[in-house]
Amino acid sequence: MRYLLSLLFVAAWLACPAQSTKDIDEEDPYYLLSGQADKAIADGDYESAAARLLEAMSIRPDAPENVMLLSNLGMVYSYLDRDSLALATLTRALDKAPSMRTVLANRAHVLLKMGRDPEARADLDRLVATDSLNAQGRYLRGLLALAANDDSIASADFDVLEKLDPEGLATAIGKASLLTKHGRAAEALPYLRRMASLDPQPEHYAVLAETLLSLGNLSEAGETIKTGMEKYPDNADLYFCRAKLHRDLYELDRAREDAKKALRLGIPRDKIKELKL
Repeated sequence: MRYLLSLLFVAAWLACPAQSTKDIDEEDPYYLLSGQADKAIADGDYESAAARLLEAMSIRPDAPENVMLLSNLGMVYSYLDRDSLALATLTRALDKAPSMRTVLANRAHVLLKMGRDPEARADLDRLVATDSLNAQGRYLRGLLALAANDDSIASADFDVLEKLDPEGLATAIGKASLLTKHGRAAEALPYLRRMASLDPQPEHYAVLAETLLSLGNLSEAGETIKTGMEKYPDNADLYFCRAKLHRDLYELDRAREDAKKALRLGIPRDKIKELKL
């Protein structure tokens, strides 16, 4: 399903940010190092952040705040694509604080990045059980449930998410995914429009255009494709959509030209054949 790829498109929202640990006692070396790690993370200097976090924890190995530092360190390792080390670090943090929501969300994120969806789902189940109003947990679990055809859980999660953040991007992605899967294109349309508005990615323009075409709304589909192509002039999905639009308008020569360009840009030949041009 196309929408499940949207996990990537909202990665900045999903990747749990490191939690700030400074402003407690900036003269204390432990907190000074923690604050330096925060700044390094904000600056994208993850190697330095990891070094500062490890140094802070070595000063006070039994400090209860180390759970937060371990959580931050796990995400720093993830940002460095050291995912096995990230997972081990976050597991250590959870061993110390099994119900800490931030750590559960962080480990679920890393597990998803590693393609270990069932384990991520287990962490998200724990997260939602601990905090039923956790928007991130509801969103991620809903997408995983949808992929596993557990649509009742997905629907419940997205309904809660909509109450928490009715105008948000994650809500739009979740609701659009569920409604589209069930063939309820007209109901999905407002959410698809919001996706393209809030996060103008080529995939979002393309899926909105395809839905509009399926509903016979050729005028808006054309405007959507035009807007998308102004931003992404070499996007294969948008050329494919425009080929479909020209076909539906009986502009067959234009449709064939766009289909050829879509093929050159990477649309599979079997999908091009579906246009029957």
